[in-house]
Amino acid sequence: MAQDLTKGKPFSAILIFALPVIGGNLFQLFYTLADTIIVGQTLGADALAAVGSTTTIIYLVLCFIQGITGGFGICLGHQFGQRSEGGMRSSVAASTLLSVFFSVGITILSCCLAHPILHWLNTPAEIYDMAYDYMIAILLGTGATVFYNMISNILRALGDSRTPLAALVFSSLLNIVLDYVFIVPFEMGVAGAAWATVLSQLLSAVLSVCIGLKKFSVLRLRAEDFHLSSGTVRRHLQIGFPMGFQMSVMCIGQLAMQGAVNALGPDCIAGYTAATKVDQLSVLVNNAMGIAVSNYVAQNYGAGLGGRIRKGAAACLLQTSIANVVMCALILLGRSLVVPLFVNEPTAEIQLYSDQYLLSVAPFYLLLGVLSIYRSSIQSMGNSLVPFLACIIELFARVGTTLILPSFIGYTGICLATPVAWIGACALLVPVYRRSVRPYAEKDR
Repeated sequence: MAQDLTKGKPFSAILIFALPVIGGNLFQLFYTLADTIIVGQTLGADALAAVGSTTTIIYLVLCFIQGITGGFGICLGHQFGQRSEGGMRSSVAASTLLSVFFSVGITILSCCLAHPILHWLNTPAEIYDMAYDYMIAILLGTGATVFYNMISNILRALGDSRTPLAALVFSSLLNIVLDYVFIVPFEMGVAGAAWATVLSQLLSAVLSVCIGLKKFSVLRLRAEDFHLSSGTVRRHLQIGFPMGFQMSVMCIGQLAMQGAVNALGPDCIAGYTAATKVDQLSVLVNNAMGIAVSNYVAQNYGAGLGGRIRKGAAACLLQTSIANVVMCALILLGRSLVVPLFVNEPTAEIQLYSDQYLLSVAPFYLLLGVLSIYRSSIQSMGNSLVPFLACIIELFARVGTTLILPSFIGYTGICLATPVAWIGACALLVPVYRRSVRPYAEKDR
């Protein structure tokens, strides 16, 4: 059932909306882990390292897609808050056309740059061919990724966070089956895992569209809905493109980290890959809470309910902080189980690299929560400049730390680049958010 986030108690409204989003992200992590576990257990540590060496560049493309389609969702949320059916139809049409355009452009550009990027990342020769096979398959499936993220953000903007979850559960289970079939009987190697992911995501998107068309009349577009004004297209680009670009900029810093890790050899890559896969648990939960507060703020901003924005963001931050404390404790206590999950008979060096990353990053999850909630809230109030500047700060902090600290403390310096980047971004986002909601607090007194 669709949820109107402009009504009800903010704490419960956000929590009810967020739980399916968290569930969807966890299932997304689940089938990503399935890729990695099946690859590591059936094809070996070198294959795991090959997949891991491409993770950051694939994540960069995914971040741009999530950012730009999330921006389109904010535009739709504003129209939903204003109760404008014509505006909602135009927004869905604009999102569709722009998503097609960016799908084609991203696919061509990323595939053409695949070899130069792998060389720039210092990918070891012994895993280079496998890394390329995996990465090119994922990049060729960019359209499926855009399609899924577009429809998911459209449905969430309309208050439906359950349909994307249902579709993703189906997709996750299918992905596991296809992973095994493509890798073992069909002997497709690491490319099989990539194609399993692409196909599963495509079917998830198709399922979401079918359900969405039955639920929401505004999704049943007519020819006249595509007669868009330049203002509608410009508004979607003004919010969507900076969000996509800023998330990609953030990933460039992670590319620098991946390049530094790749230079340390396959054992380091395998340990780092295993740790970052588990670390994604926190990233995805925080992103889910960011998505929830983004849709909440967008609807209430469109409806002119400023007081609910402040209360809702505070409630969401509390919920996120509790989740981060729990995840930090679980990850640190169970870190010895991480590497054996992915690699049979791992070396002591692989285990050490994994442990060091988790010990360096997990204690700072609370900062990631602050960053996610405040950045999403600021974006949904129509301010895309400050979140972009925060990402630039993240970029320079991450790259600077990666270039400087390893000279003094080795691999630990690479790991610390992530929390240093979070600190830098929060230093800007926290005061800007407080200044943005101060007028609403004064009205509530």
